[in-house]
Amino acid sequence: MESRTASCACGQLSIEVRGAPLGVGLCHCLDCQRRTGSAFAALAAFTAPFRVSGIATEYLRRGDGGAQFRFRFCPVCGSTLYHTGEGSEADMVMVAVGAFADPGFPPPRDSVYDCRRHPWVRLPDGMAVHDRDPD
Repeated sequence: MESRTASCACGQLSIEVRGAPLGVGLCHCLDCQRRTGSAFAALAAFTAPFRVSGIATEYLRRGDGGAQFRFRFCPVCGSTLYHTGEGSEADMVMVAVGAFADPGFPPPRDSVYDCRRHPWVRLPDGMAVHDRDPD
């Protein structure tokens, strides 16, 4: 089974995932904008198991629907690398697409929180667009 490794900017923190992503998407919510310092987050979902190397700092955030998400980032360089959900969501990991440093990574298929998308951000044709998080 294919594996991929994503890492922070300084290389101290990394995550290895296996198989194809379950999905790749963009999130335009204000929390993701603040978290990434960008106009949106590009994320890829993978199922467990996954392997983390290095030390991460964690931040727990509650989503609009009440679910809790634990974000992990490098305490050295500050790169956000991945997050997991609490409870029933704990068997999946969402990894920042840019952390794979792979221009050939599969493109996003979904865009959530379109109500917060900056008007200058153009989405690829055929992408599923959701005003909020459909889950």
